[in-house]
Amino acid sequence: MTDQTPKARSVRKPKGEGHVRRGEILAAAELIFVADGYEGATIRKIADAVGVSSTALYLHFRDKSEILNEICQHAFSTLLMRCQELAETEKDPLVRLRRLLHSYVSFGFENANAYRLAFMTPVVQIYADEQGLARVVAAELYSSFERGVEQALPSGHEPQRAKVLAQILLASTHGLVSIVMMKPHVDWADREDLINTQLDILLKALETQ
Repeated sequence: MTDQTPKARSVRKPKGEGHVRRGEILAAAELIFVADGYEGATIRKIADAVGVSSTALYLHFRDKSEILNEICQHAFSTLLMRCQELAETEKDPLVRLRRLLHSYVSFGFENANAYRLAFMTPVVQIYADEQGLARVVAAELYSSFERGVEQALPSGHEPQRAKVLAQILLASTHGLVSIVMMKPHVDWADREDLINTQLDILLKALETQ
């Protein structure tokens, strides 16, 4: 489950080959941010891993905060898109909420590095780039999720109840993702069984609110 940084530098791309794709930079940076932390990551390290000069990398990103911001923005956008798709295709609000939570946990397991950076990195680092969209997309994602929780609640609930329950659901599912991710040597049960059992318990409790 653990991701590792490249053990050798990529071959330097020859002049005239054209600009390296942003995707290559983001993929290399993702590994380096996780392995070395935000403070330990440098533009030079990222450039070396991609196989370009620091100068060439600066043609795509102003600094490392902008790179981190884009990685996180992509993670938030992916989940937001799933949330919007479910809102359009799944009419049962409780089923929709369950599928959304399942999608969130699955995303964490399938994209461990991106999840760590988006959901386990200090906010001051993710949002260091004031011009970045990560903050905006994250806020939109949370609002969409809270609306989904509110729609799944029985009628007559207190206005602030959806906010409390949305945060409990996120904290609970995040706990499952993070503990499995951080303790890979534990003999964990089947992931699907873990996810579905947790959601059974959480949503059964939600129905009584």
